Amino acid sequence: MWDAEGMDAHEIRNRYLAFLEENGHTLIPRAPLVPRGDTSTLFNGSGMQSLLPYLLGETHPAGQRLVDSQPCVRAQDIDDVGDNRHTTFFEMLGNWSLGDYFKEEQIRQFSAFLFDVVGLDPEHVYVTCFIGDEANGIPRDDEAASIWARVFAERGVSNGIAAIGSQADGDARGVHPGERIFFYDGGENWWSRGGSLEATPIGDPCGPDSEVFYDFGPSHQDASYGLAHPASDGGQFMEIGNQVFMQYRRLDDGSFEELARRNVDFGGGLERIAAASLGSDDVFRISLLWPIIEKLESLTGKSYDDETASMRIIADHLRGATFLAVDGVRPSNKEQGYVMRRLLRRAIRLALSLGLAENFFAEVVPVIADLYADDYPEVAASRDEVVAVLVKEENSFRRTLEGGLIALGEYEGRVLTGADVFRLSDTHGFPRELSVEEARRLGIEVAADWEAEFAEALEEQRARSRGATRLGAAGLPGGAAASS
Repeated sequence: MWDAEGMDAHEIRNRYLAFLEENGHTLIPRAPLVPRGDTSTLFNGSGMQSLLPYLLGETHPAGQRLVDSQPCVRAQDIDDVGDNRHTTFFEMLGNWSLGDYFKEEQIRQFSAFLFDVVGLDPEHVYVTCFIGDEANGIPRDDEAASIWARVFAERGVSNGIAAIGSQADGDARGVHPGERIFFYDGGENWWSRGGSLEATPIGDPCGPDSEVFYDFGPSHQDASYGLAHPASDGGQFMEIGNQVFMQYRRLDDGSFEELARRNVDFGGGLERIAAASLGSDDVFRISLLWPIIEKLESLTGKSYDDETASMRIIADHLRGATFLAVDGVRPSNKEQGYVMRRLLRRAIRLALSLGLAENFFAEVVPVIADLYADDYPEVAASRDEVVAVLVKEENSFRRTLEGGLIALGEYEGRVLTGADVFRLSDTHGFPRELSVEEARRLGIEVAADWEAEFAEALEEQRARSRGATRLGAAGLPGGAAASS
């Protein structure tokens, strides 16, 4: 039965790894957050990213059954952080079958983990499958749906199947009594590196997926998103795992063929599974995040209930920056370092709004490091260095922040243009994203075309800089003359 007190996130991670190892999987080490030899992306944003060569056909040295827990960063989610489920840093529980087992074993082992190990109530679990695509000759995934129907019947819960279609179709239709398995189109239940069936790159493996959702009840649904259903963004349902069945490849003519070697790629959100275990739709209340929130409450004298969004953002951003520092990233104005700097600076700005005028990284970062020290030895080994790196960035930025906020205040009652944002950046070192975010927080209107105008001002400055460099190299006014 479901335990209302839930299971500790640390325990869920370790029990998952042990459960899969007992089922013949080899535990592989996590990949670094910065991909090695892959310049197409800044960070590892999923467990499968570093395993792509093996999903494409290479032989993995550890065998055909693999398992891990992969820390991930998705910087594209930064603007969503502050709600109850989005984080830029998270852990992805993952298992893979490289040409070994397929749908039956995967669905049964994941459902057994959720119901028998974590203790989730099957009544709260709903799943989705691929509805098929007639134009591309890909049938509906009745195999996966039938397996799920048997699993739910064996657990004594309803197992009705419904064909939905698109997310919009679901928003209008909702869930009918007895339904638990839902078919969606290629925009929801098809995996490819392009993000959908139609966007599947030529030559890539791809296939239907079966997503698993936890239902927190109708009181959690935001009616502005329409009726509740698993693929809705309304809040009642939260995705906790996705099973990708790679059984096709896209050919040069755009058609699809069956793969000779079919793979399984599973990813489950540790934080979300832990939240479901608690029966809470707030991932920040789990054991990997709540101690950070409690520390912020202690330092600020304010409550999480009153400052929810700010504390969530600070906790998430410092957790992500801590792991980036563990993996060797340092704050800078380029690529990974720029994302790290942005995380840190947003955290500092929000800390200031909570009254933390003094440095606080030295108080919070050790709490984060200690949360992971037992499970990731590299965190414990670099703890002091990580704290020093982040505290140095905080000390530097606080001086910039104070001046930038004063300058930004002068724009009250005006429209903040891209040229204004550039001046704040160029003169005060105030990052463009923070200028815009803080302006909106203060009620200052931001021009719709600010990004284009900012880019134009930046290019003009670069052109002036290139001209000055050419003059200076010739020993002319405008730059330092070459040394004799």
